Order: sequence, then C-alpha cells, then structure tokens
Amino acid sequence: MKKLIFIICIFIGAAVSTFPQNLNGRVSSSYYTFQRFDAASSYSTHLRAFQMLNLNFNQDNFSVRTYLNLEHDISKPQLTDPRLRVYNLYVEGRKLFKVFTVKLGRQPLFNSVAGGIFDGINVDMKKGAYKVTAYYGSNVPAYQKFEINKYWADDFIAGGKFMTSAIENTNITLSYVNKHFKAQDYWAQRMDENLNPITVLIKNNSTQYEFANAQVSYDLEKVFSVDTRYDYDLKYKETSKFEISGTYKQLKDVHFNVYYNYREPLIRYNSIFSVFDYGNTQEYEIGADYFVSNAAWLSMKYGNVKYKDDNSSRITVGLNTDYGSLSFRKTFGYEGELASLSAYSARTILDGTLTPSVGISYTNYQLSTDSETNHLTTLLAGFNYRPMRILSFDIQGQYMDNKIYRNDFRLFFKVNYWFNTNF
Repeated sequence: MKKLIFIICIFIGAAVSTFPQNLNGRVSSSYYTFQRFDAASSYSTHLRAFQMLNLNFNQDNFSVRTYLNLEHDISKPQLTDPRLRVYNLYVEGRKLFKVFTVKLGRQPLFNSVAGGIFDGINVDMKKGAYKVTAYYGSNVPAYQKFEINKYWADDFIAGGKFMTSAIENTNITLSYVNKHFKAQDYWAQRMDENLNPITVLIKNNSTQYEFANAQVSYDLEKVFSVDTRYDYDLKYKETSKFEISGTYKQLKDVHFNVYYNYREPLIRYNSIFSVFDYGNTQEYEIGADYFVSNAAWLSMKYGNVKYKDDNSSRITVGLNTDYGSLSFRKTFGYEGELASLSAYSARTILDGTLTPSVGISYTNYQLSTDSETNHLTTLLAGFNYRPMRILSFDIQGQYMDNKIYRNDFRLFFKVNYWFNTNF
C-alpha cells in the first residue's frame, strides 16, 4: 500500500510540476449493506465500502490517466481488506507527428476475444480513413494489484488491428491477438523408477488464445444496416465464431431485425477442458420494432438456440417509453422453463435535481417441464439527487424473495463528485 501511494504521488507530482492545463476527474464513495447467514439462525451484518478515483492530468497532447478503487468492510473487516484495485494508470500522447497516439502503462484493451486491461504499450497510427493499432504487454495480476507480472514471457498479450472506412458506408476491421496464460506451478506425489513416492514440482506450459478476426459493417442510412464478424482459432485451426445481424428500417413506423451466430466453446489451447466432448451452438433471432410515437415503441423478438443434441427457444415482448419500460420473456426447451414479467420507470423532475426510479419483476422458473417450479420476486426503489452540477447522491433499496433468499433486503448508497479545473 505504501509503495503504491508513493508511486501515485510521484505521478501526480510530476504532472503538477509541468503545470498542466487541465485537471479533471470524479470521486465516488459507495456503501452497500447486506446480511450473510452462516447457519439458519446465525448471521452477520456487513457494510461494504467502495472508494473510486478517476483522475486525469492534461497538458496539450499529453495526459496522465488513473482509475483506482479501494474496497473494505466497515462493520467486519475481511482477511483481504483493504483491497486496492488499479484499473488504469498510464501516460497518453495524442497526435504525435500528427499521426501517432501512444499509451504506456496499465490501460484498457477493447478486443472481441481477449479484452480487459493489461500492462504495456499501445500505439495507434491514423491517416485519413485508415488506422493501424499495435499493442504488447503483460496480463494484470489477480484483483488488479499494482504489481508487475513476474512471468512476462509466459503471461502476455500481443496483437494488432487494421481499420478502414475508405469504402462509402462501410467499415472494415482485421485484427490478430495472441494471449498467453502462465499456469501455476504445484507440488505433487509421483513414483520414481523404483516405484518409490517422491515429491515433484509440476510446471505446465503456458496456455493461450490465438485468433484472427474480421469485421465488416455496412450502413445505408434510413434503409438498412448489416454487421458481420468472423473469428478464426489459429491454435485449433477452426472457426470459433461467425455472427451477422441486420436491420431493415425503410418503413416509417416498423424496423425489422435479424440475428444469427455460430459459436464454438472458447477454450484455452492445452487446457484440460479440450478433452471433453462438447459441441457448437447455432443461434438465430428475428424481431420487429413498432414505433407508436416518438416517445414509445413496441419490440417483439423470437429466438432459438440449437445445441449438439437439443434446442431452446425464447420469446420477448417489450414496451419502451420515455417514462419507463415493460417486458415479458418466455424461455422453454433445453435451457429450462422460464416466464418473467418486469417493469421499470425513472423520470427526472425539478429541472434535473431529482430522479426517482422503481423496478419490479416476477419470475417462474424450472429446469424442465416436470421439475419443481420456483418463484422469484425482485423489487428496486430509489432516487438520484443532484443539488448541483458537480455533486450527486444515489440511494437504492433492493429486495429479493425466492426459496434460497427469503425476504432478502439490501441497501446501496453512492456519492459522486465531479471536478474540472484549468490552470
């Protein structure tokens, strides 16, 4: 902890000493209370606190960006408390030589196969309608600890992406990603050549994902749009996923939607799970949106998922308005039997000062048509209070009741403070 605070102070001191033109960010404090039962009549009450800091120092084309979260239990500290999670801490230089953007440090990664955060470098080169991205770094330690991975060579991520919008109404993306995972070493009992038991250190090879990806989208305004995606697993040498979705929107009050995907299970290379007998899934969904007015529309969808030896279907109907939403969902087949009705409403009043919200849902579900039927009731109620532009308060009560959680009530409270200062 002291080491982290010291390093953060160095970052902040270095940024301040260069007289940044802008300092902005957000501070949030959240509190979540609940009860944990150890036995039928024995329980403990917990008050979990989360302190979040989002901080940005900016000067011309350079920035230092941070995103940290500190969590702990106020009423009954846990063995891991306090736990600090460092999600972002990196330096960014934009439009270097009018072409490059460089990020160095712990940063987010947006990737269709292996996204998340990593410690390393990301370089973007953009010229006109073309953009090339390359990145390399290490996987982040568990719980986003502020540490450098000791097994960088066996626990890294590398990849690149090419994007272009040179063709009218069309976006094309080609990408590659290679992500390794260092397996934990462990000691185990084995037999030597004389059948005597000995203790051996087991070291497994680094498992990995290695994928090539292509995405193409076409959007003809007010007529139709199509998005496609194809993932190829370079290790298993097979198609991992194919996905296509489209919307026809030429009619004034009705839009038609279609969706299809083919998917293989996402399994690491050299993983023990690759020996199991598994199959791919194919899913399709068709639907329509009917616009009753500018403030309300009705959505209807039917979907089906085909498994190796079975299938499952679902029906969804929803009404969306400026005041809230009402939806019904019915699932039947291999995924189980489920019927759910839910409603949610939130509306800002008093010139944005107060936003009350309320939600309710009731669900019947069972694993199959001849199994026991279970019921689930969920209630949400709360409000957001914003007395000024830079300060807001959120409070929400959460209630749930089913056979496992009887009359379970929880309370959530959050304070947000935004700041933006120019020097």
